[in-house]
Amino acid sequence: MTRGRLRVLLGAAPGVGKTYTMLEEGLRLRAEGKDVVVAVVETHGRAATAAVLGDLEVVPRRRLRHRGVDLDEMDVEAVLARRPQLALVDELAHTNAPGSASEKRWQDVETLLAAGISVVSTVNVQHVESLNDVVTSITGVAQHETVPDRVLRSADQLEVVDLAPQALRDRLAAGDVYPAARVDAALSNYFRLGNLTALRELALLWLADEVDTALQAYRDEHGIDRPWQARERVVVALTGGAEGDTLIRRAARIAARSAGGELVAVHVSSQDGLRQGAPGALASQRALVEKLGGTYHQVVGDDVPRALVDFARGVDASQLVIGVSRRGRFATAVTGQGIGATVIRESGQIDVHIVTHDAAGRGWALPRIGGALSRGRVLAGFGLALVVGPLLALLLVGTRSEDSIAGDVLLFQLLVVVVAVVGGLWPALFAALLSGVTLDVLFIAPVYELTIAEPLHLLALVLYVVNALLVSWVVDQAARRSRAAARAVAETELLATVSGSVLRGQDAVQALVSRTREALGLSRVRVLQGDVEVAVDGAPASGDAVSLVSAGEGTSLELSGGELHAADRRLLAVVAAQVEAALEHSALSREAGQVAPLAEVDRMRSALLAAVGHDLRRPLAAATAAVSGLRQADVTWSDADRDELLSTAYESLESLATLVTNLLDVSRVQAGALAVTTTDVDVDDVVLGALDELALGPAEVELALRASVPLVRADRVLLQRVLVNLLDNALRYSPSGERVRISSSAFAGRVEVRVVDRGPGVPEERRGEIMAAFQRLGDTDNAAGLGLGLALSKGFTEAMSGTLTLDDTPGGGLTMVVSLPEA
Repeated sequence: MTRGRLRVLLGAAPGVGKTYTMLEEGLRLRAEGKDVVVAVVETHGRAATAAVLGDLEVVPRRRLRHRGVDLDEMDVEAVLARRPQLALVDELAHTNAPGSASEKRWQDVETLLAAGISVVSTVNVQHVESLNDVVTSITGVAQHETVPDRVLRSADQLEVVDLAPQALRDRLAAGDVYPAARVDAALSNYFRLGNLTALRELALLWLADEVDTALQAYRDEHGIDRPWQARERVVVALTGGAEGDTLIRRAARIAARSAGGELVAVHVSSQDGLRQGAPGALASQRALVEKLGGTYHQVVGDDVPRALVDFARGVDASQLVIGVSRRGRFATAVTGQGIGATVIRESGQIDVHIVTHDAAGRGWALPRIGGALSRGRVLAGFGLALVVGPLLALLLVGTRSEDSIAGDVLLFQLLVVVVAVVGGLWPALFAALLSGVTLDVLFIAPVYELTIAEPLHLLALVLYVVNALLVSWVVDQAARRSRAAARAVAETELLATVSGSVLRGQDAVQALVSRTREALGLSRVRVLQGDVEVAVDGAPASGDAVSLVSAGEGTSLELSGGELHAADRRLLAVVAAQVEAALEHSALSREAGQVAPLAEVDRMRSALLAAVGHDLRRPLAAATAAVSGLRQADVTWSDADRDELLSTAYESLESLATLVTNLLDVSRVQAGALAVTTTDVDVDDVVLGALDELALGPAEVELALRASVPLVRADRVLLQRVLVNLLDNALRYSPSGERVRISSSAFAGRVEVRVVDRGPGVPEERRGEIMAAFQRLGDTDNAAGLGLGLALSKGFTEAMSGTLTLDDTPGGGLTMVVSLPEA
């Protein structure tokens, strides 16, 4: 029996249109003559979904009774008996009711497929088993219904039903996804814009990974090993050097030029003694790669160019970005073109970009003045003398004659000059002595004897050695001056870099420490203020020598590893001065940061005085006038007039008491001295207490409190004051006849209380203003008080480890959300 085909519609979230698309596909296939039935579909009360169901044949569901509740499930036996060509099965991750033949609906689908019935089904990305933890971390909601990845990967067709996050929120606000009562909570919880964007990216990336897997499987099956550049994939090679950031940004720009371009960074760790990347630099470059949307990989290979090209081919790279070699010209001339040339030769169809950078042709390490030539060049000179000298003698012995002696001498002289150019003084002296002995034994009579019969021959040998010494001395002096010049340039560049770091204030001390350690080839450099470590770079090896350099009063540079020369000491004196300046700059910055709050306090004090001057004057004047009138002995007041004056005085003094209480509360909040006593609190009780305090009833407020909301950890008195302030604010701005709505919900270990009005709302850019003390929307309503209500509410909520945020009300208005931790 031929197995049925499985087609899965994957969505980022509920409401994107998976079920609608599945039913449309069923109608299309039925119109083409296919035998299509609806095995199970969940419309969730959505009119559009129910309408598209149309007259498709629906297999009746099987009814099961569990714990006194009737449950409907897909009737697998009925579908098998009907044997359609195609069955539409909604919600692949659904858990069947106890008593069903299978625990999960995807198991029912496998039964249908095995019977030769093709299936179109739907699933959301949060139900993919491998992504379950990721979705939980994004949304805060754990999903208990999952589908194994193998089930989805075995599908014959897998496609994403996509909808932009804001479009989905608009559908939700319009009531096209959930009933109106669930819209507010959904928009503020699972259907946050950030959540939907992350879930959408997750769905697309998971599908892209599945497509890559299928493509690779096809290539493996057909023995295709050449790259298939289905998309622009740019690999950038990192060594851990200073040029890494430049290469990463250049590669990212190349990848961004084409839609769907992908950035891949790779570091090849070699085991053949090549320079390894600095772990700190590689970590920083990895963070930059991930910030630019790329991925970072590390591979091990003895042959770095081969490992790099193999990796690029393995990920189907279309382009490879590497940096210009940091080696000098001589190293390039002696050892060849290096990694870049090998990569170009081996890359095949992969385009290679060699990018220049500031470190090209030189490393950061400062050249040492103590030796004119490096040890490598000296050893190369000895090796050249030992290898070429005997080969040259062997070649000339077969053609020697009395007339050829002059030419033989000149050839050996040329060898000595070449050795002098390569290795300097000692290799040249060795080559001169070796070639002199060779000439005497093999070419000057009597041959095969180490004798000097003629004094002129001895003079010639001495002159021969002197020529070698003179040439090697010239080479040594040129190398010494070249090295000194290179060091001077490197010192200047180092000082310019660290000076720039100090002027920019970009963690200047750390920049100084890192550059100094790298430049002087030390294992660790750190800055100490007394016994306190201010900055450090590197780690010392066992047995490293430690040196201290003063960097101002109480501050020192501790240097571990490496021998410090006189020139290094001179440079360190400048670095120490820069460290001292950087620390002074940091201290001044901290002092400036301490001044900023004082300026804010002055601003607040000015605002307070301005507000008090107006808002306290009115109740004081009213109370004073009422009491003064009552004290006039020559005026006889009626009982009604007396009661009115007493009422005016009482209301004015009560207003004053409220203002003074708010001012004291603001002071305590700003000073961090607010007394908070948290207990387990029932949100419903606090809401009812706030309504009683404001004397509000069903005519003014609509309650939508969920019975299942858990207790919160809060201060009952402070929480009631928060809700009173929010309700008072919402009522003030609500249109006449519109009720304020209070709802509650639980989400990700927190409880939210939402106060919803249908007023004019607040522009997003101004929401921060109205949450500040002494601010009223527009600052035009001088009768509205000091503008402390929302500021106090925010301070009280944060004191209880909660948050107060503002959001748009679907359809217009402002929603104030108090979020508190569950008890």
